Amino acid sequence: MSSPAQPATPQSRFARVSQVLMASCLGVMAVAVFINVVLRYGFGSGVAASEELSRLLFVWMVFIGAAAAYPAGEHMAFTSLAGLLAKRPMAFAALTAVIRLLVMAACAMLAWGAWQQVVVGMGSRSVVMAYPAALLPLPAFLCAVAIGVMATIELIQRKPLDLGHGAEVE
Repeated sequence: MSSPAQPATPQSRFARVSQVLMASCLGVMAVAVFINVVLRYGFGSGVAASEELSRLLFVWMVFIGAAAAYPAGEHMAFTSLAGLLAKRPMAFAALTAVIRLLVMAACAMLAWGAWQQVVVGMGSRSVVMAYPAALLPLPAFLCAVAIGVMATIELIQRKPLDLGHGAEVE
């Protein structure tokens, strides 16, 4: 007998959508590069747009992955100090708040710089495919906004840091 399906949470929907988007980017990149290699080595020609499309999709895939990694706790973390303070609830809560504020500040700086590049890119087009050059820095802006919003929500909810993802020490 099967158990009833659990309702999808916003985090699980976000993870699923981001996985589908990353897989789509990777699939299109693989097909484009494969076709270009076959045409180049088999027939002495190629598709000029293949390289430009692959670069654009790679940039999008990286930033989608960065945004998807944040709620899963998969970004690099240095938990030495936090681990020492885990048994002191007030100090641990303060450190957690400081970390979230620093994440939000970094996201604000990244979003500001990326947005400036988006604005600059609005007036120019890529060489081969002629897409707006703003599409290259746009995923950095969206990633910064997404992570900043998630960090803000965690700060408001006073969600404790996840120290459960053990470090591999060599």
